[in-house]
Amino acid sequence: MTLPTASAAQHRDSRPDPPADPARALARARDLAPRFAARAGHHDASGSFPADDFADLRAHGLLGLLAPARLGGCGATFADYAAVATELGAGAGATALIFNMHASVTGALAHTPDDLVRQLGAPDSFFAARDRVLARAAEGALYAVAMSERGAGSRLSQITTAYHRTGSGYRVTGAKTFVSGAGHADAYLVAARDAGSDEPRISYFLVPAGEGVRVEHTWDSLGMRATGSHDLHLDAEVGPDALLGGLEGLAVLLAQVMPQWLVASYSAVYVGVARAALQEAVSHLRDRGLHTLPAVRARVGRADAAVAAAGLVVAEAARRVTEQPGTPETNRWVWRAKLTAGDTAAEVASSVLEAAGASATRRGHPLERLYRDARCGALQPATSDVCADWLGTAALQDDPDRDAQVPRW
Repeated sequence: MTLPTASAAQHRDSRPDPPADPARALARARDLAPRFAARAGHHDASGSFPADDFADLRAHGLLGLLAPARLGGCGATFADYAAVATELGAGAGATALIFNMHASVTGALAHTPDDLVRQLGAPDSFFAARDRVLARAAEGALYAVAMSERGAGSRLSQITTAYHRTGSGYRVTGAKTFVSGAGHADAYLVAARDAGSDEPRISYFLVPAGEGVRVEHTWDSLGMRATGSHDLHLDAEVGPDALLGGLEGLAVLLAQVMPQWLVASYSAVYVGVARAALQEAVSHLRDRGLHTLPAVRARVGRADAAVAAAGLVVAEAARRVTEQPGTPETNRWVWRAKLTAGDTAAEVASSVLEAAGASATRRGHPLERLYRDARCGALQPATSDVCADWLGTAALQDDPDRDAQVPRW
């Protein structure tokens, strides 16, 4: 696969210094978080892409976190990713969300077992194409996800972006929304339906930025403003190795069997945001002398317990994904993690903001920004209502992917 060089080549003269192991990667993320936090207010107010944050991530080799060591990456597990994403989320939620989208691409490619890919029927050429994508991530390439559409959300079976077979590969046409990092990625993971099939046959393509890819600047949101999640318009020709997995029709199957990169990967980010809201509230309350009030202490105590509990749920889900990916019980933890983290972030940020008082609601106050960012967790797919319905269906011993009136994907 030939990728453009919008991001990676600009930094090719100063190659990333890859972390030696996941523990070092986590330490680097922890060191970078305060830098990201110092910039977050500016990027939120202006709605600008956090370019300096990604320069730091690139320079420290974190864009290759999930790429195998043999390709120059760190070789991190899903559990390692979750720990890193939590630290980045505590620094700047928007930066961590864009990083999450990049990790969703690289992690899915790196962690899908070769034997499974072969059983599904992938051609041998897929493995070389996959390794090129992962090696470029280790070199500093940034990937984004273009799945959601207006009117369909993230439900894969309802998307209208289409692909047609051509003599040299595929033509992908359509429009996407909520594309975090739009205009700054080297390539986009695009979900598209087979225009020649009456069935919702959905496939993934890694479409390079450049010719046939246009960004429409539409993003002006309540929270996560610095994600730059603009609309993306596609009318692009791609080669055969742009088809992820080397197979058509895999998207819905993979979403059902291994949903961690579409569901649980967000969770760690919002645990980090919740933690940041709690820490900022503590600082504000002590500065204002409000920390001696019993009602304030009670709110902080509940927030502390809630953030710790959410962190444990996400860590347990990440551990299970690492050790037993794709099992029914692991997937239940995946959905629990997203529900718990999304709801906890919103509830904690709201409660501590109320404890802090009206002065913390002024534009430019970190708690005001964190409140808006935290509120987005329950709204991002899968939303908290969708997660709760999935878990309720499973608890009632039905099949949550097939027995719902509305298809999950």
